[in-house]
Amino acid sequence: MNKKMLVYILKRLGMSIITILSVITITFWSMQAIPGGPFASEKALSEVTLAILNEKYGLNDPLGTQYLRYLWRALIWDFGPSLTLKGRFVMDVIADGLKISGVLGMIALIVALVFGIVLGALAAVNQNKILDRIIMVFSTASVAMPSFVIASLLLLIFCNRLRWFPSSAALSSAGYVLPVITLALYPTAYITRMTRSSTLDVLNQDFIRTARAKGLKESKVIFKHAMRNSLTPIITYIGPEFAYIITGSLVVEQVFSIGGLGRYFISSITGCDYSMIMGTTIFLTDIMVIMLLVSDILYVVANPKVDFD
Repeated sequence: MNKKMLVYILKRLGMSIITILSVITITFWSMQAIPGGPFASEKALSEVTLAILNEKYGLNDPLGTQYLRYLWRALIWDFGPSLTLKGRFVMDVIADGLKISGVLGMIALIVALVFGIVLGALAAVNQNKILDRIIMVFSTASVAMPSFVIASLLLLIFCNRLRWFPSSAALSSAGYVLPVITLALYPTAYITRMTRSSTLDVLNQDFIRTARAKGLKESKVIFKHAMRNSLTPIITYIGPEFAYIITGSLVVEQVFSIGGLGRYFISSITGCDYSMIMGTTIFLTDIMVIMLLVSDILYVVANPKVDFD
């Protein structure tokens, strides 16, 4: 590792820490600006009981003290107990939800990578032909449509009309097919366009012309030489996209009634569960920042010619 690469990694690490601290700060003060409180919906509570609860959870402390305490706990992923889910800690709830959301996101990412790379390569090899145009229309439409619209359409067509799949993923494993398709469509379209662009760029390089001039088979030129060199940009996309899929699955999980992070996040908002809202937001932000940092480091390792400035 040379000096420029080390400086670049340290700079990216510093920017990541600043980003996380900024999100923690914005999230905390935004929640304080919301009227009401986590116990406002409990109409049967007396003023004495409400005061005891506020004292127990530290809500009576000065805001500066609450902020510093929460800043430290957020950095070590100790978000304390949930204010509405009695007897449960925020990180325990997040861990339970992540078992579903994480698996769902991983499957969707693998599907997106496989189909995106294959479709992108086919589009590049058949540039300006009918197959290329069909693939580009598909990718453009998939990028343009929000995930909740796609989820609603799939639910209406394949569950309500055709009845091929159950409307809830909790009923059977087949219920996860449509959520995976919904989450995979956007990254598939993006990877398809990225693979097509990078493959076309590589196919115009001199070493590809040399390989063809030597009489190599076209399939060997494409898969051994072109594809291997055209997939480098996708490295920077895999890590952040996994985080994007998990965060994007919050709405999709609600549509398909999946008991992942989405259910807890939505219920925490409606129930004014401050610790759950802030904990989920910061946890997902940390995943996003970490994935971005890892992908940036992997990219400079895979491509030493990158400009560190």
